[in-house]
Amino acid sequence: MRKLLNTLYITTPDIYLSLNGENIVITQESNQLGRLPLHNLEGVCTFGHAGASPALMHACAERNISLTFLSRSGRFLARVIGESKGNVVLRKTQYRISDNEMESAKVARNFIFAKVSNQKWILERVTRDYPMRVDVPVFKETSKYLSEMMRKILNTNDLDQLRGFEGQAASSYYKLFNEMILQQKDDFYFITRNRRPPTDNVNALLSFSYTLLANDVAAALESVGLDAYVGFLHRDRPGRASLALDLMEELRGVVADRFVLSLINKKVIQSKDFLKKENGAVLLTDDARKKFLKAWQERKQEQLTHPRLKEKITWGLVPYTQALLLARFLRGDSDEYPPFLWK
Repeated sequence: MRKLLNTLYITTPDIYLSLNGENIVITQESNQLGRLPLHNLEGVCTFGHAGASPALMHACAERNISLTFLSRSGRFLARVIGESKGNVVLRKTQYRISDNEMESAKVARNFIFAKVSNQKWILERVTRDYPMRVDVPVFKETSKYLSEMMRKILNTNDLDQLRGFEGQAASSYYKLFNEMILQQKDDFYFITRNRRPPTDNVNALLSFSYTLLANDVAAALESVGLDAYVGFLHRDRPGRASLALDLMEELRGVVADRFVLSLINKKVIQSKDFLKKENGAVLLTDDARKKFLKAWQERKQEQLTHPRLKEKITWGLVPYTQALLLARFLRGDSDEYPPFLWK
């Protein structure tokens, strides 16, 4: 099993990254702030206008270290990847299935089935853990509805129909999202999902967590030889990592949503940690972003028993294990892609 290494997050906008021997050097206005061995890293993620030397980019690409550039608000800008070293037969199979909408739907429905299943069990856990603080009958009714949607999802081979079922399930789930916010309710409330830009505190946290998760999933897919930009549910669009968006669907609720709820309910993030721009966009402050990333890294180190492999792994390795299982399916080593089903 792959070892989970560190991701280096650069949140100060005027940092320059360069290479010295086998080390990444962090510099600000000609002052060296630190250096880290490359062999301790699996990814580098920079926010703002941080620059990186061509030599460092080359070294990261050679060592399969993802180098991702994001805006200060967390919007994806670009990712540096090296020469494709994946199995050409594996990628040709991926492209062939992607070109056939019916075959694509057979794979995509497993992503969406797992997404809805995980949303269902998030609601079930809330009713179990906080029966006196939520409307249990409403949660149970929504859980029952999600079970019905899961049955419909398994019985469709049509991408448009699949998207429709996914949208209906998501709408039902998000109607209860505000009820799962148990603390700081005056400052953290959820009415509907909004983005580009997010216009409230909760959506700002969700958007940021989804961006980080998408980057982790894209890196995992590339590491097992798949093309992160050719998807099955999400169709081809220049610059969009469509397969990463496909695979992260099953992880959105169980990884990102639960993480955001824990930050709010444990008061790790508070109302003072946000800025509101003139255009209505709500962003995390620089200090809050550091707190978020620290908690994100700590979460990735926590352990669980993988529901399919029955092995103890860290949460940070879940995207990699799912990418590996997807690659095995596309190679013909298994009859069906086994999604991540959490309870």
